[in-house]
Formats: sequence, structure tokens, C-alpha cells
Amino acid sequence: MHKHRVVRVPLLIAFLVMSVPVMVSAQETRAGTIAEEQARKAKALAPRDPPFAEKLVLAAHKMILLQPAGVYPYFDSVYSGGGFTLGAGYRHFTGDRTHWNVAGLYSISSYKLIDAGVASRGHRSGRLDLHASVGWRDATQVSYHGLGIDSPAEGAAFRMQQTYGGGDVTLRAKRWLLLTAGAAYEGYTIKDPTGDLISVESTFSPEAAPGVGVNPSYVHTTIAAAVDSRPGADYARRGSLLQVTRHHYADRDDTYTFSRLDAEAVQHIPILRENWVISLRGRMESTLGDDDQVPYFLLPSLGSGSTLRGYSSWRFRDRHAVLASGEFRWIVNRLALDMAVFVDTGMVAPRLDAITTSAFVTDYGLGLRFHGPARTPLRVEIASGREGTRLVFAASAAF
Repeated sequence: MHKHRVVRVPLLIAFLVMSVPVMVSAQETRAGTIAEEQARKAKALAPRDPPFAEKLVLAAHKMILLQPAGVYPYFDSVYSGGGFTLGAGYRHFTGDRTHWNVAGLYSISSYKLIDAGVASRGHRSGRLDLHASVGWRDATQVSYHGLGIDSPAEGAAFRMQQTYGGGDVTLRAKRWLLLTAGAAYEGYTIKDPTGDLISVESTFSPEAAPGVGVNPSYVHTTIAAAVDSRPGADYARRGSLLQVTRHHYADRDDTYTFSRLDAEAVQHIPILRENWVISLRGRMESTLGDDDQVPYFLLPSLGSGSTLRGYSSWRFRDRHAVLASGEFRWIVNRLALDMAVFVDTGMVAPRLDAITTSAFVTDYGLGLRFHGPARTPLRVEIASGREGTRLVFAASAAF
């Protein structure tokens, strides 16, 4: 028995000695395989190179919605009725809260705007916003059809050049309560329209076009209070707005001094986790003094891509205007596209007690809204009223 054990020990030692190189080789092979696999995965984890179309969309999102520093495309309206408009601006940040910018717009009807401004937001723990701007506007073919809801479809036109400069302060007293006060100088020069259009001065009497032939200058002050629970003012699927604004236009010659009260209510009612939304709006503009003289080009009005969308800009004017709109919106793409069917109705009148629903004019239509989380840089709509069908392009939400 003892001899048998002595023989097996050397054999075991020999077997282990011969096995070590094999085990080491196998271990090295396994380590190499793991290293190769890790290298392959590292290559696979490299940043994805998106296709050109995706790069274009991301660049547009950054430039239009995120408001970066530097040169940016500027989409807005010079003045309602100016037609398709293009523009550009330059923005420079001087801190976390403050930036200044210079921008210009030019429309297909030769409407022009140059604006320079500074904004400083979020002071006093995010409760105080400051803003100031100066600029010049040239609207070459602004329509005027006379006074009242029964004014003729055929009208005249005028050219309005405006110089302005001023500022405002907004205090967020509560998360949902905003108080705003502002003051600005506004100077108006009224001329004959460009092209072959008939001028207002040659068509309408002073009774039918108050202030015809004058070029007033104003100190325009505003005081506003708003209860606003919407996530964003230019795009929202829920929340409400109730806002009242008092305007006072102090004529430097004291002839055309007047005051106006604006009131607006908006309610967004989400359905099925905001996939569908019912949106409602009511608005009123009312001249306060019965004896105040208001130049025809500053009278309350209806007709545009944000009021009566089936009618031309400035189609109806008078001392008082009321409007109601309703939309049924649904989400095509939660990050980029909504659609809506809508109806607008309203009227203008020389007195508040002359407003009656039986005289309201109405339009209806269908729209597409290209949007971000809080902004609507492009809205395209087709709207039909009693005077025909119109195509609307706008760079903001309807309401």
C-alpha cells in the first residue's frame, strides 16, 4: 500500500506541471477575446451621426425656439396685412438674465420694421421682468373700409410710418398673478398708400374717417393685470388667462387724446391627457370716453389672422369691438405639430349698447400649428367667411 502511494505522487506533480502552460494559454486567449469585445463595444458606443434632415430640424429648433446668442432668423409680422415676411436679428447676452438684440423685417408688400431692445428677466427671485425697445415701422398699404360692421368690402388704404420708444415692467406678484406697467413715445406719419390703391384722404370725410389728415404723436401708457395659469403664453394645452389692460394715449397737441380698455379671457380644456383640447376665447376693446376723438387708424378693429380669420386685416373698425373664438385641437405630434378646427364671431359698433349678437359676422376653418414646448413659430390656416376664403400665415398662436 505504501509503495502504491509513492508512485502516484510524482505522476500528479508531472500532470500539474504540464497543465500550467495550457491553462495560462487558455486564460490569455480568453482575456484577448474579452479585450476585443470591449473594443468592439467601444466603437459601437461612439456618438451617432444623425442624418442631414435630422440635423436640419435640430438646428431650426435651436435657432427659432431656444433663442441662442448671435445671428438668428426672425419670424413675425411688421403689421397686420403686410403679407409674407422674412427677417433676421442679432442677440447678445450680457449675463444670465439680460440680453439685447437688433432685428429687422421685410414683407412681400414692402412693409418694414427695425427694432432694437433689451430684456432683463427673473429679478427679485424670478418675480420681476424689465424690457425696453426703440424702433421704426413702415406699413405701406393698410386697409380702411369705413366705420361699422356694415362697412363696404371695397375700401381705401393709407401708408403709416411709426416711430416708437419705451419700456415696461412686469411683476409676478404670485405664480399666477402678473402686474404690468409701461410707457412709450409713439409718433405717426400718415401718407398715401403705395401702388395703385385709393387713398383714405381722397375717399372718406372726417366724419367717416376721424382724424383724417393728421399726424399725431402720443405718450402711450399702459397698466395691466392678468391671472394666468397657462404653461406658456404662445403655446398651451391647458390653463386659463383673464387679463384687463387700460391704455391712455396722451396727444401732445391734446386734440386726439383718448383711453381704451381691453379685456380678454382664454380657457384651454384638455381631454384624454391633453391629446384633445377645447380652447375658448373672448375679447373686448372699448373706447372709454364718448367725447374722445380717436384717429381712424387707432380705432378698435376686427379682421386678421388673430381675430376674424376669414376676413382681411382691419376689415371692420369702430369705437368698440367684441370677439369670441372656439377651437377643437388635437395632437398630431406632441413635440412639433397640432391641428385644429375653429370658428370666430364678432362685431364692431359706435356704442357698447349697439352690440348685438344678431349682427355678428362669423368665419370657420382648419389649421396647422408647428410648435415647440412653449412657442408657435408657424401657424397655417384656411378660413372662410361671407366675403370668401383666406389663407393665413402667422408666427404666433391664435390665442
